[in-house]
Amino acid sequence: MVVQQYRDGGGARAVRALAVAGVIAVTAGCFGAGGESGASDGSGRRSVAADRPLDLLGQAADVLVEAGGAETRTSMETAAGGTRVTIRAQGAYDFRRQMGRLKVVLPEDAAGADGHRPITELLAPGALYMKNRGAGVPDDKWVRVDTTTLKDGNLLTGGVTDPMAAAELLRGAADVTYAGKSELAGVTVRHYRGVADLGRAARAASPQSRGALAAAAKGFSKDAVPFDAYLDEEGRLRKVRHRFTFSADSRAPEVSVVSTLLLYGFGLPVTVTLPDEDSLYTGEIRQG
Repeated sequence: MVVQQYRDGGGARAVRALAVAGVIAVTAGCFGAGGESGASDGSGRRSVAADRPLDLLGQAADVLVEAGGAETRTSMETAAGGTRVTIRAQGAYDFRRQMGRLKVVLPEDAAGADGHRPITELLAPGALYMKNRGAGVPDDKWVRVDTTTLKDGNLLTGGVTDPMAAAELLRGAADVTYAGKSELAGVTVRHYRGVADLGRAARAASPQSRGALAAAAKGFSKDAVPFDAYLDEEGRLRKVRHRFTFSADSRAPEVSVVSTLLLYGFGLPVTVTLPDEDSLYTGEIRQG
């Protein structure tokens, strides 16, 4: 897993570990660009979006809960030892139950061999389930990870930042700048740029997310997480990019990981069935 491998040290090993975890790259065309900038609503007055960014960002997770389910694509990118790795994934997430299912696609040769099958990940409050994990795990078994015990709170370990955790992080936003309107996949969005504090976000998070975010607040080398967030006219989070900084220890170089989440297709019914105990793998997982 990402955290364990980072703590082993070594740039190449960090890249390999992130690749084995998995992530989604969102295409540039889906991200969109352009549109107006600045804080005016066109009438010469400052808009509500410009005057109350902390309120809007702090409510983003609640708005997603009201929206229910959504389709999601994510990307997680890191660079170490002169190598840049992006992990790709796609799936759906239910913000009311805080559960999701994603297919995580590894870069070519990222797992040390060609043709590694996609990893299926199930996200649930306090837990991450992975199938086709490799590393000695039988094909028909799932690996379950208690995310409250992870140093990163599963913001990085699975190669996918949990969509609810990504939204909850915005509760810790500060130093926010309204960067104006733009267009994202044909939808008008408002762009906010700022820095989230992991500790503040953990304290303000929902009970289901609080444990994992509290673990991340203790495990990351920096509590400050720069972000770019894009909200639509209904206040729904459409895209968010976080820049995390992680270090194995005080002597190891810091590793920067950029995690991007894209949400669309709101109102989608999402069904997630967690594996039973007999389907879980309890043996040793190879590290490498």
